[in-house]
Parts: sequence; structure tokens; C-alpha cells
Amino acid sequence: MSWYNEAVFYHIYPLGLTGAPKQNAYEEPVHRLNTLLPWIDHIKEIGCTALYIGPLFESVGHGYETTDYKKLDSRLGDNEDLKNFVAACHEKGIKVIFDGVFNHTGRDFFAFKDIQEKHQNSPYVNWYCNVNFSGNTEYNDGFSYENWGGYNLLVKLNQRNPDVQNYICDVIRFWVSEFDVDGIRLDAADVLDFDFMKQLRRTAEEVKPDFWLMGEVIHGDYSRWVNGSTLHSVTNYALHKALYSGHNDHNYFEIAHTVKYLQNMGDLDLYNFVDNHDVERIYTKLSNKAHFAPVHVLLYTLPGVPSIYYGSEFGIEGRKERTSDDSLRPALNLADYADATEKNPCTALIAALGKVRQNTPALNYGSYAELMLTNRQYAFARDLDGVRVIVTVNNDDNAASMNLPAGNAAEYVGTLTGEKVSVENGSINVTVAGNSGNIWVAAGDMPEYKPVDMAAKKPETASENSSANTAKTEAASTTEAKASNYKSDAEPAAENTAASESAVNPAASEVAASNDVSADKEAAADNEATSQTASEKSEVTVDWTKSPEDMTVEELQTGILAKMANNGPVTDQMKKTVYDNIWHDSLVNWLKSFR
Repeated sequence: MSWYNEAVFYHIYPLGLTGAPKQNAYEEPVHRLNTLLPWIDHIKEIGCTALYIGPLFESVGHGYETTDYKKLDSRLGDNEDLKNFVAACHEKGIKVIFDGVFNHTGRDFFAFKDIQEKHQNSPYVNWYCNVNFSGNTEYNDGFSYENWGGYNLLVKLNQRNPDVQNYICDVIRFWVSEFDVDGIRLDAADVLDFDFMKQLRRTAEEVKPDFWLMGEVIHGDYSRWVNGSTLHSVTNYALHKALYSGHNDHNYFEIAHTVKYLQNMGDLDLYNFVDNHDVERIYTKLSNKAHFAPVHVLLYTLPGVPSIYYGSEFGIEGRKERTSDDSLRPALNLADYADATEKNPCTALIAALGKVRQNTPALNYGSYAELMLTNRQYAFARDLDGVRVIVTVNNDDNAASMNLPAGNAAEYVGTLTGEKVSVENGSINVTVAGNSGNIWVAAGDMPEYKPVDMAAKKPETASENSSANTAKTEAASTTEAKASNYKSDAEPAAENTAASESAVNPAASEVAASNDVSADKEAAADNEATSQTASEKSEVTVDWTKSPEDMTVEELQTGILAKMANNGPVTDQMKKTVYDNIWHDSLVNWLKSFR
């Protein structure tokens, strides 16, 4: 087995955490990355063994419009800073993976700039998809091109071009040789070319033993991406949605159904999370804040690799706004959370779960078996080599008793409470407090941990610090925000006097959307308010003689539901999941995933 099978991840969005300017002026490096060095000890203290950090490399604004894949963003520092940062993580036993934004580049990338200058005579015309010199853009380029998500700031690379493949593979080799990185999270993996991903996998196996490739995938049969020839793992958006809505609706059936749905895809080691830089904080999403405890018990114990997004271990909030994701990506001062593992119940719980995970192999490798399921109580076992670990959660305000089949031990201990129970007639009788959970292991198999207060009453200091930091960040960036309308892109367009007026509004409108291009990822992943059920959709007939690429979004959605129906009953939740996905490329890949 590899390091990533046993990892607990910490996720950092560095431009946000360091309070970097929203726009890159391409000036002398400012060494903000070094301010994250103290976070390494914190990451280790709360039981995380790996760090996903990114985007890191030179870009225009939010980091996903890459200008230079081989240069640390000057707002964060220089390459020496990044090299030292990864080395410091390794010294503490923490693996590091970078964000790999290989589906598209920014408009300041050298290949795109060459096309702007030379047009048809540029040797890089075929580096991008569907460059058309009969078309134009809102930037008056004199040509049009394919983008990601409708944003012309993100120019889609032609991943079938061998020169592009070789270039990106050389980037990966550079990242390993220069920074000693341990893996890559592939942005927008659900629209990456599969042959391209196979080439990335071959490169991964070449550069470093156990080099990990994890992809951002929202919908579909995850096994299409996770296999021996493409990626090792993908983001588990299906479980992400189930974890928060299953608690908000007091519906553990949704979570258990999702686990079975995922298991039917095969033995996949998926990247589990309850929030990230694209979605609202879990503490904000939960209707009952006390559900923070059972949500995270499940995050750390269900099959997959758990991940914590920076700041969420403190119970901070972050609400998504249509025009900005700044509240999801705040600047935080670690000193404001000193002694959080002792004083903040949220942090104490995360730290305890991290230690339990590290000391319980069955949570990394064990099989899954459902033991008990009601709307408000849920229990399951993780079995490995004759050792049974039992997980219990309760989303009700009142305590609940459970009688559960145990393993071969004579006594079990609840690792989060220290409570011990005897095995009688092959079972244990346990009581789970309201809005809490526990992980029961054979007594003597675990180090002794002091009980964790799972009341989940977030200390006022944590809330106040979060608000204060948000206010500081907003105040510090007010001037930058006013000038942030993607001036790097607006200015070249404005140089053309005739087109200057048309360049201003497009840049401004794109900033509202692409200040976080992921706003629509969130909508696709969990858009509860506006999704339509099958009965609300007008009937659509699928022309199966068409290729998926030629189908409309509505045809693709209908086709996916038809394929699902061939495999068994289609629930309302499954229909909702399909209709929530409005991305054509993602739906194409989803339809193709049915065998």
C-alpha cells in the first residue's frame, strides 16, 4: 500500500490564506508563502499527514488562469520559497501535492500571447482547442477559441496535441526535480482528455514511487477516472453532498445509500471532504451546528481519504456569494487560534479524529458493513484481518441506544469518549449522545485518549476571530478589489482604441463570474434551491444515433437517467443529482461512463 491510502489531508488555498492581492501586478516577489511555515506544525498537531496546496504558480488573479507553470506566483514568493516549504513539510512527515491546472491556461501564457501576436503564423495555434480566425472575442483578439465554463479568461488546451502533452509532462518532471512534490490534484479532471490522463499517469509512475494523481470530478461513474491507467483518486462530491444534507434533513438513509452507490463502482479510494475552496463552509451549511461532530466522525471513518479545508477545524463560517468567493478563502492568522486543540471543541474533535485515523488501520483498509440504519441513527463496521471497528453516529438531540454485532474482542472502548463496554453474546450495547458519534475499537488496541467534548459549541473567540479576519481582509483589499477587473486582460484589449469600450464591460462582467470560476461548480454539485425534478422537466426524446458530444444538455440528462434505469430503480435524489449537473462536457463524460 502507498502513503496516500493512509493519509489525512489538509487543504490550503494559499493566495487566500496569505492575504495576497486579488490581481497579480507581475512585480518583484513578495514572500508570503513563508508566513505559512508555522502552519506545518499545526497541520501535524491535528493529525494530518498530507497537504494539498494550490494553485501556486504564476497567474493573473485567482490562480487558475496560469501564466507560468514553472514559477511560483510572485504574490507568494519565488521558487526557492516553495522548495524550502515542501522540504519543511517533508521534515515533519507531511506529504505535499500541488494543484495541476492543465485543462486551460490564462491569456498571459506564452503560447496564447504568441497567437495574439502572430495569429495564423504562430506555431502554437494548435496548442488550443478550436482557434478560429474568422471569429473574435470580447477582448477583440481577432480570433475565437474554446474556453472552460464559458470564461474566455480560461483558454482550453488541446490535450490531444503531442506538443502540449510533452510540455505538461515536462512540467510535472520539473515540479518533482525542483520542489520534490509528491502528487498532483488535477483541476477540472472531468473534462480532461482520457488519453492525456493516461500520459500523465505514465509520467507519474516515471518521476517518483507512489506519485499520486487525484482529479476534480463532480458527477459520473468515478471508476471511469479511477483505475490502473488514469488516476488514483477523484474528489467525492457525491458523499460531500450526502454528508451535509443527510444531517440537515435528518436522513441517514441518504448517506448510507450514497455509500452503497459508491461501493458499486468498485474498490475506489476517493478523496472525501465536507468543504473546500469552491463550496460553503460546513459550519455554515449545517442547520444544526451541533451536527459538526457526527459529520466529521463520518468523514474520518467512511471508506476514502479524509480532507480538512484550512480554518474549518476551527469552526469558521464562509458563505458563498455569486460575485465573490473571498469569504470561502479568507486570510487567517494562526496566532488567533492559539491553543485551539485545547479550547475549541471543533479543533479538539478534528485532532482526536486525526489520531484515531492514524492508529486504526481498519479505517484505511477495512471493508464496510452496515450494522444499523434509521433516519437519525447509523452504525457500520470497518473490518480488517479479523479486527472489527464499529462506528456509531446520532443526529437526534436525544441520546440513542444501539445493540451491534461486535468482533472477537472481549471489550470495546469508544475512542472519543473513553467509555468501555463488554461484548455479550457477540454484541455490544452502546449509548450515543445526541448530535455526536463514536469509534469503537477493541480495548487495548488504541492509545489512551482523553474524552472529547462534542457539544460543538464553538467558542466566541473563534467566531470573532473569523469575523475580524474577514473584515481585515476586506479592508486590506478594498483598493485592490476596485482595480481588480482583470486589468491584465482588459488593458491589451483597451490598447485597441476602436475596441476599448467593448473591452471594459466584458472584463468587468467576467470578474464577477470568474472572481471564482467555481461558482457554477457549486451550482452543479449542490444546487438545491433551483433544481427541477423529472416531473417538472418537459419530456425530452434522446436521439441515440447522435454522439454524446452532439447532444444537448437536456438530451444528455435524459439519456443518463435512462441508463440508470437499466441498472435498477431511479430515486428522486438520483434524478436531482442528474438535473443539478448543467455542464455539457461533464454530462458527456457521465453518459459515456455507462458500459
